[in-house]
Parts: sequence; C-alpha cells; structure tokens
Amino acid sequence: MRQIDIQTWPRREHFKVFSAFEYPHFSLCANVDLTVFYPFVKQRGISFTVAVVYVLARAANAIPEFRYRIRSGKVVEHEIVHPSGTILTDDDLFSFCTFEYIENFSEFAAKAAERIAYVKDDPTLEDGPEQDDLLYMTAIPWVSFTSFMHPLRLQPADSVPRFAWGKLFKEDESLKMPLSVQGHHALMDGIHVGRYYAEVQDYFQQPAAVLGEV
Repeated sequence: MRQIDIQTWPRREHFKVFSAFEYPHFSLCANVDLTVFYPFVKQRGISFTVAVVYVLARAANAIPEFRYRIRSGKVVEHEIVHPSGTILTDDDLFSFCTFEYIENFSEFAAKAAERIAYVKDDPTLEDGPEQDDLLYMTAIPWVSFTSFMHPLRLQPADSVPRFAWGKLFKEDESLKMPLSVQGHHALMDGIHVGRYYAEVQDYFQQPAAVLGEV
C-alpha cells in the first residue's frame, strides 16, 4: 500500500470537489456479453458465481482507480484488493463472504469454495475492522435490472467500489447479463468505469485464457 501525494496528484481538484459532496458515489449499469463465457464455465462444472467474482476482481485489480481508498481525508492505493460478496443462507437471508484474491483461478476457486462452505455454516454480517482493501459484490439473479444502487455509510467516507450482477437474458443470439458498477467520484470518473467494463468484457470473451483450461 502507498499513500498518494494529493498535492501533486493530477486529479487533486476533482478529489477536493467531490470529497465535499454529501453523496459522492455514482453508478453505471450496462449489459455484458456471456455468450462465450457461460457455456465454457458450465461445461467444466465451474461455479458461475465464483467465476464471475473472480473476473470482476481481476479487472478491478488491473485498474489503479479501483484500488484507491480514502482514509481520514488522505488517499491510499492498495497493491491488491479482495472481493467481498453475499452468500444466500437459510430463511432467504444472506451472509457476507470475503475471498482472498489470487490471480491463479484454480487456486482462487478452491479457496473460495472453502470459504463459502464455512460462511454457510457460520453466517456473519461483519467485515474486518477498518478493512477497506475490498470490492463489495452481490448477485441479484432473479431480475435483469437496468439500474442498481447499493447502501453505504456517508460518515466516515466509504470509498469501496461496489458491483452487482443480475439475471441472464437472451438478446437475439447473444446471452447477456446486467452489471452495475458503483464508485466514489473523488477517486474515479466515467472513463475509468468505461475501461473497467472493457476489461471485464475482454475477460468474458476469452475464458480459457483467463480461467485456464480447468
């Protein structure tokens, strides 16, 4: 982790302006194409949820703006950020589930399966104390939504990016899925989210290269 020198940071004015907003988050929602990715995952018996979490985390780690966080008015950049998702448990409730991001998908998937099993037996709604090297994620597989907004704390500043994906649907000959990306405007702009979508789509188009021949 390194601290950003705000005085020499190119987006220091943007940081100053948007840090003063009462609600500085913005959210985009777009459809991503899973025509190649989904059958690849299903044919190999890979957990679709784990595969999506991995792709979203890998793309976020590839873009610095998704690794920036605000701490007491200062900005830090994490070397690695880890996905923290929701897992459905009993009685239609959910539990938080934080995964360790590992670039090798086979290793990531094995540890993710262990973590999911543990959380289902011992559900929790607590994150690590003061931990912000996270990426908040959730699945809404019942709805092909066109917009999405996550709850968040306004004080102190919550600068963790948030992601949600919805129900898959057919469009002509393509299989698509809505994906929402929410970020803190003091740390990122639309151009960075646009790059993120491009990165994610690129990964979905070449699953063998991204996930390996599992």
